[in-house]
Amino acid sequence: MPPILQDGFRLFFFLAALHAGLAIPFWLLAYFWRLEIAGPFGALQLHAHEMVFGYLYAVVAGFILTAIPNWTGRLPLSGMPLALLVALWVAGRLACLFVSMPEVAMAIDLGFPAMLCFAVWREVAAGRNWKNAPVAVMITVFAMANLLDHAVNLGLAPEGLGMRVALAAIYMLMALIGGRIVPSFTRNWLVKQGGTRLPTSFGRLDKMALAATALSAASWVTYPGSPASGALLVVAAVLLLARLARWRGLRTVGEPILFILHIGYAWLGLSLALLGVSVFTSALPENAALHALTAGAIGTMTLAVMTRASLGHTGRSIVADAAVMAIYALVTAGAVLRVVAPLVGSWYGPALAWGGAFWSAAFLLFALRYTPILWGRRANA
Repeated sequence: MPPILQDGFRLFFFLAALHAGLAIPFWLLAYFWRLEIAGPFGALQLHAHEMVFGYLYAVVAGFILTAIPNWTGRLPLSGMPLALLVALWVAGRLACLFVSMPEVAMAIDLGFPAMLCFAVWREVAAGRNWKNAPVAVMITVFAMANLLDHAVNLGLAPEGLGMRVALAAIYMLMALIGGRIVPSFTRNWLVKQGGTRLPTSFGRLDKMALAATALSAASWVTYPGSPASGALLVVAAVLLLARLARWRGLRTVGEPILFILHIGYAWLGLSLALLGVSVFTSALPENAALHALTAGAIGTMTLAVMTRASLGHTGRSIVADAAVMAIYALVTAGAVLRVVAPLVGSWYGPALAWGGAFWSAAFLLFALRYTPILWGRRANA
């Protein structure tokens, strides 16, 4: 089979990068020029839906389909089954853009998450890898969030519920999986460098951080504007940042492809703190906090994983070249501008436009730089 269909990460990472890189300029044109959208969503709703259930879902699929074989020892999903799964994802994107009947668009769009959930649970059960069942649960919750977002659009669920469920599931997934890979990769690298001060092993603080994050997610989904939710979000943020501080991130500054993982996790802690503070004061708009989570934490962490995994799983050295470092700089600059845009008054429009331009450029550069890697053979084949 062609290399692009040998592993889940190849085509899903490529399509995710293209989708993110093109969807943001499309949204900006729709916003500034007041364009009408043919699909079931309005322009703002389509932007949110596609960045979460389009771009992000593709990254999640690519990551999980690549990680599961390592967890279970089974062969990865590849060939025609993988192509059919990708086709379902593409069909969902086209339906949300062009199908004007909400019920029909929903039915088409839900095909991909339903099949992804089936594939994930099948592999976990067949491999008896129950310790990773919480990850499968988060994937399932994410699929339910997609259904809820369509239900909101049909007037069958409270405003914003589907999006909150999705973002809560993703930030919980980032806290969980990021808490595995960031200290693990850091430890391995420091050992190779001869370092003796290594990341602290998983312990009581880590359990407290994950428990607080789960509680904050449940509370924010159910009672988003309550003081209790705001307080829980701040507590979770403090614990996540305390956890990060014990992973020796500053020692990895000279290794950008590793240091960016620490930056992504820092964005996660910062975004939850901002989201919690926004509950207590109108001086900090919730919109800014949400974009710290989406453009900042999710954007940075997904690119960090995509750039690293694409190199490692194709037999190449896991080193950031000039193009990869430019990707990291662009996504960071774009996220910062998008977060501060609601805070700069009359400069909102330029900050929004430049932030979107930088952020989307990071993903288009990824697609350009990684095309020969994702579509080509393994380097050691």
